[in-house]
Amino acid sequence: MKSLLFSLLFLAVSPIIYAQNTFSGNITNAATGEPVFSANIYFPELGKGDMTDIDGDFSIENIPNGKFKVVVSSVGFATYSNEIDFPGTSNLNIALEKSAIEMEEVIVSTPFHQLQSENVMRVERENVADLNQKGALTLSDGVSQIAGVESLTTGVGIGKPVIRGLSSNRVLVYTQGVRLENQQYGDEHGLGISSKGIESVEVIKGPASLLYGSDAIGGVLYLNPERYAAENKTNAEADINYFSNTQGYQGSVMAKTSGEKLKFLARGSYAAHSDYETGTGERVTNTRFNETDFKTGVGYQDAKFKTDLRYNFNKSNIGIPEEIGAQSTDKEPLLPYQEIDNHILSLDNKIYFNNSSIDVKIGYQYNNRKEFEEHHHEEEHSEEEEHAEEEHEEESVDHPALEMHLETLNYNVKYNLPRTGRFETILGVQGMHQTNTNYGEELLIPDATTTDFGVFATTHLHFDRWDFQGGIRYDLRNIDSEAVAPHEEEHAEGEHEEGEEHAHETGEILAVDKSYKSINGALGAKYIITDKLSARLNLATGFRAPNLSELTSNGAHHGTNRYEVGDQTLNNEQNFQVDLSLEWRNKHFEAFVNGFHNSISDYIYLQPTGELIEENPVFEYTQNNAELYGGEIGLHIHPHPLDWLHLESSFETVTGKRNNGEYLPLIPANSITNTFRVEFESPENKVQGKYAFVRLKNVFDQNNVSAFETRTGGYGLLGVGFGGEFAMNSTKMSIGVSANNILNKDYISHLSRLKPDGISNIGRNISVSVRWLL
Repeated sequence: MKSLLFSLLFLAVSPIIYAQNTFSGNITNAATGEPVFSANIYFPELGKGDMTDIDGDFSIENIPNGKFKVVVSSVGFATYSNEIDFPGTSNLNIALEKSAIEMEEVIVSTPFHQLQSENVMRVERENVADLNQKGALTLSDGVSQIAGVESLTTGVGIGKPVIRGLSSNRVLVYTQGVRLENQQYGDEHGLGISSKGIESVEVIKGPASLLYGSDAIGGVLYLNPERYAAENKTNAEADINYFSNTQGYQGSVMAKTSGEKLKFLARGSYAAHSDYETGTGERVTNTRFNETDFKTGVGYQDAKFKTDLRYNFNKSNIGIPEEIGAQSTDKEPLLPYQEIDNHILSLDNKIYFNNSSIDVKIGYQYNNRKEFEEHHHEEEHSEEEEHAEEEHEEESVDHPALEMHLETLNYNVKYNLPRTGRFETILGVQGMHQTNTNYGEELLIPDATTTDFGVFATTHLHFDRWDFQGGIRYDLRNIDSEAVAPHEEEHAEGEHEEGEEHAHETGEILAVDKSYKSINGALGAKYIITDKLSARLNLATGFRAPNLSELTSNGAHHGTNRYEVGDQTLNNEQNFQVDLSLEWRNKHFEAFVNGFHNSISDYIYLQPTGELIEENPVFEYTQNNAELYGGEIGLHIHPHPLDWLHLESSFETVTGKRNNGEYLPLIPANSITNTFRVEFESPENKVQGKYAFVRLKNVFDQNNVSAFETRTGGYGLLGVGFGGEFAMNSTKMSIGVSANNILNKDYISHLSRLKPDGISNIGRNISVSVRWLL
């Protein structure tokens, strides 16, 4: 029905008068007047751009009527941005100022496509290629290098982003422009996205419910897919990575081509890793994993319509570690392990009117999660029974104990109103329809249907020194689940332990039919105090409806070794956050201070009851008010005339407490990271883009722990790396080498789920990457 409505909408606007404009010009160096080669000219709202030729010339066609921001960027120059009126302007010559500050990029995760320096909300943005240069094994490992972001890990194959102390269902992940739904409530479930084919990562720290609805209470991790080739260009790429610690490898091949209107790209990747080795030389049994990933896209664009169809298939086989046992470098997971298939199909359409536009995004996801495990038997049996059990165990390898299918359809419709004076305004409607279906013997959450609907409005007001942005949103979520009867074997056992009868011991789950409503808003301001100093203040509310696990759990979770009991009377989590940011920058020095205070009403958490069921400790979901506070401080020095030299330092801290004074669990320890980096751009040499770095991350003791956590000692991790790019006729080859934890420090992260078993994190890892570009 929704697809039919969207089709009718497209047909209705098809008679719009066709408007076509061409934009051309020349980019020069302001200091010397010489042309700038390979400068990037880009219209973020249109998704169109070009690169300058050897003479500094560029040309972009099929631009619709209206006012659009153009961004011009090049390495070694300050990024230029301005708004261009069409059809009034057809030619523009721009002189770029030299600057040692890295190129600024347009922020996609916020609604008005501003540069970071122009944005009312501070958003961290990193290119995935830069994160990979530092030796990241996975995408989760890479994003943990961003200030204010950590990773909740189970070995190296499973990682969940933690933004300022909040994770799982409190952090939304967006990919291909749609929200990623892959049962992220589970501690033992990772992102399910390969870093290959992801161009950049943006992080919104704090409640973003105004833009994204429920579950964005802690922030948003926004993954931007790689761009298509420039018009009338064809590119290909192949890259290989090797990781010494896991004896792992990753390979990827890509091809893309674009005509004047039609675009296409495809990428295939494969990765495999053995059990990782700690600083003491032990391999952590069954932390091995492998991943197959395929991404493709087809795009079409003219002066009145733009569409982008993307598809991503990811298949992961991930071992679930339980203890350190047999030492092996095999790459096939042992029992227990997960097999996860994730399909993401997205369609992004944009229709251009005179000075306004409509964005329509539709996403479909299919997540198939299987878990295979051994069957344990405690009683003695006859030979015939043991033989039958052995056969049953063999069959269990082919038949998962747990199998869950999660299907999600989501849509996002935004109308960008015509600009009136200094105002830009967006009206939007978002929604989601999701079904969870069980097929295995075990059950974590019941069969259920979740439906979301949200409507919002946001506006941006611009003055010479002041920028204001605000909005309001209404959301409705309905959760309808089926009842689950007690397990037959448990029911037959009756009173399995005298004096310990509890309703939840039967494994029975009652049906849920609950609706959750919330109204949220945000208001922010940015003020340019001087040409070098700016300040941002943001106030925002957010909400999160309880998830199915919190509402319906009533059983043992073997991955976490505990018996969890849900509560169907749980309320929405509702929060209010204040963010203050100061930023100072000139051509050779940058510094920032970010502070936040996040108050959460009805914070949901697990509380131990002191009981045991099936030899597992019982934890019940409950609620209490909580608060988190802290921030980040950073500086970046690149002194003149040594523009090739970069000194970077950042400090991050967060504290989380319940209103009774007890600390929240899984709060990352304070840390400080110092990096000494050199970069050389030498166009006349065969080796270009040369770089080298030394990085030291010091993590402090974490003594502020919850009632069922233990403290974690501090540690320091030293890393180094170097690389460069070789030009060979029409091809380029990039080589990079990096070493993390080069001193082979034996340590345990406070956010490691293997910490209760005393299992250390990964030791020294040397990675080598080679990439060919055609």
